[in-house]
Amino acid sequence: MSDIWYPAPAKLNLMLRVVGRRADGYHLLQSVFQFLDLGDDLHFSSLPSGIFRSSGGPGDIPPEKELTLRAARLLAERCGRREGVEITLRKRLPEGGGVGGGSSDAATTLLVLNQLWNCGLTRAELIELGSSLGADVPIFLFGRSAWAEGIGERLQAMPPVPELRYLLVHPGVSVPTAEIFRDPELTRQHLPSTISAFLGGEQENTLEPLVRRRYPVIAECIDWLSAQGLRNARLTGSGACCFAELAEGLDGAALLAQLPSAWRGWAVRGCNQHPLLELLPEIPAGA
Repeated sequence: MSDIWYPAPAKLNLMLRVVGRRADGYHLLQSVFQFLDLGDDLHFSSLPSGIFRSSGGPGDIPPEKELTLRAARLLAERCGRREGVEITLRKRLPEGGGVGGGSSDAATTLLVLNQLWNCGLTRAELIELGSSLGADVPIFLFGRSAWAEGIGERLQAMPPVPELRYLLVHPGVSVPTAEIFRDPELTRQHLPSTISAFLGGEQENTLEPLVRRRYPVIAECIDWLSAQGLRNARLTGSGACCFAELAEGLDGAALLAQLPSAWRGWAVRGCNQHPLLELLPEIPAGA
């Protein structure tokens, strides 16, 4: 089908606010998303009709729940395609890390198979399809740094966001997103913010106080980043990954060498454009 390995980048929530809750239980959010120059890679091979397989992902996820396979089946059904596919992952992003690993893999699957299968779906149609797979999938399909509202599906391109260097740390725990949003102690009615307020420095994650209380090691991780003299240490998504701004001239590798042994870390840079925009033909935006 293709000899290319296709990227599935991580994301950061540079800001995240919970501003309400719908009658169906879904939370209303505001967030600013930016991609990272760190991610998984995916390879796609043809299989006979009706056969969908994956390898290289977490071994404890049954095939019917694996997001790349769900994405491939969903696209095949939507477009009436009979091809099967084998999806091979080179996994780098931590599960339960708040950096969108599974969602990014699913989005790359939709974007690439839309081209390889000649489905011809617009970006808007792919976003609609992807939203049924998870709240973070649409941002990876949108393809650019974005302001998100609603349950994460209403996306607006951001003015250029500084592509800063960050130290990204996973403190060795997994945080189930659903658990955090179900918690009765979660504050769900923060005042809405604006893009101009974000650009002016309002960049808090309103999930962070609860996650710090529930997971002391995450509080320890954020405090550790601050103690290294890094700026604006905070949580991304519901965690568990934490990040802080790495000023030019600071040696990220030297700081990573000081991490506690149970933690993983990366020196990364923010990116305002999804790397697939350079590999795939431009997809019509659609309505």
